[in-house]
Amino acid sequence: MSPFSPPAKPSDVHRLRGARIAGTGLAIPSIRLTNDDLAKRVDTNDEWITKRTGIKVRHICDENTFVLDLAERALLQALDRAALKATDLDMVIVATLTPEMCTPSTAARLVSRVKGIPGGAVDVSAACSGFVYGLNMAWALIQTGFYRNIAVLGAETLSRVTDWKDRGSCVLFGDGAGCAIISATDDPEQGSLYHTMGSNGDLWPELYCPRHPGDVPPGANFTGAYNTLQMNGREVFKFAVSTLQDSVDKALAFAGINADDLAVIIPHQSNARILEAARDRLGVGPDKLYINIDRYGNTSAASVPICLHEIMEAGKLKKGDLVLFVALGGGMTWATNLWRL
Repeated sequence: MSPFSPPAKPSDVHRLRGARIAGTGLAIPSIRLTNDDLAKRVDTNDEWITKRTGIKVRHICDENTFVLDLAERALLQALDRAALKATDLDMVIVATLTPEMCTPSTAARLVSRVKGIPGGAVDVSAACSGFVYGLNMAWALIQTGFYRNIAVLGAETLSRVTDWKDRGSCVLFGDGAGCAIISATDDPEQGSLYHTMGSNGDLWPELYCPRHPGDVPPGANFTGAYNTLQMNGREVFKFAVSTLQDSVDKALAFAGINADDLAVIIPHQSNARILEAARDRLGVGPDKLYINIDRYGNTSAASVPICLHEIMEAGKLKKGDLVLFVALGGGMTWATNLWRL
């Protein structure tokens, strides 16, 4: 049973409500692709990859596993952890940049796959920021009083849009999915204390996935492989460093707290060098800014919920803890959410 009390009359609908992370789920493909494996494909080696990215292993789907399959597995585990049924869900939000089709949405197909979901379904396309965008949207929907349980997923099969001949980008990406069930509560102290969503569309040529010649901007990086991610690594790195630091600073300033007051910062897993530099700048230990990119690579929208699931499963968080979610990616986009459990 949900702890949410349905509104008894219209005047109750719009009163402030809280929200909690009721359960999380994870789906990781079984195929492990190590740095040594990649060295057999392109001119690279384990030392080069590890030094520049921190990545040791990433997981990729076989030819019969798709983003919908990963999303289903993550959702079912999250429902189990939340002790909820599919019939309890009022909304499904799937963040992905790798849907199989432009329509129907992955979320709609997930509703078809997991029978009994009575609510709405929508995909969010904000690249690596997508899950935090979805988390912010779920919080806002719950505040209306009309939504009780919302599934927010990040699910990606980046191996399908990776140029495996480009050593600068193919070492980065992996496949996976993560899910969080956000449930309404009558405790207004729980949930989002602060959140933002931002974008700078002028920077889109720094990270894009062209389908035909007209999609390639003059002067932009392009390997010649359509339907694969094209990236200006230097510019993306600069954007990530400055935006991550600025986003964390603004969230802490708004709440009037410092980094030590946080139970953990859960960032998008873009590059270990970026994350370690941010950790050093904040003056916090390894337990305060979570890093798992060494084991999964960059899984775009899936990276934040994968981190969240690992932390929740390890029992490292308790009610009342402050968690800062922060993500940034193609678009260019960014998003934050300071959440009280």
